[in-house]
Amino acid sequence: MRTVNIHEAKTQLSRLVDQAAKGEPFIIAKAGKPLVKVTPLDAPTGAQVRRLGFMAGQIATPDDFDQMGRAEIERLFGGEG
Repeated sequence: MRTVNIHEAKTQLSRLVDQAAKGEPFIIAKAGKPLVKVTPLDAPTGAQVRRLGFMAGQIATPDDFDQMGRAEIERLFGGEG
């Protein structure tokens, strides 16, 4: 695994991060002493990614959904009705 000094890491950070994201982790050292290891995060695969609509057809919305509780809301908040 490649070790880079902190100065090189600062000046080449974008390139180093791109390489790490592609599976080439590296270590940042200060005065020759290893401090941190930079590795790519485990990104979710296509099967793990949750998408909108994943429960389509499993939930029914009542026809009067937009009117549910209307009288109670008007009574509590002084609406006209």
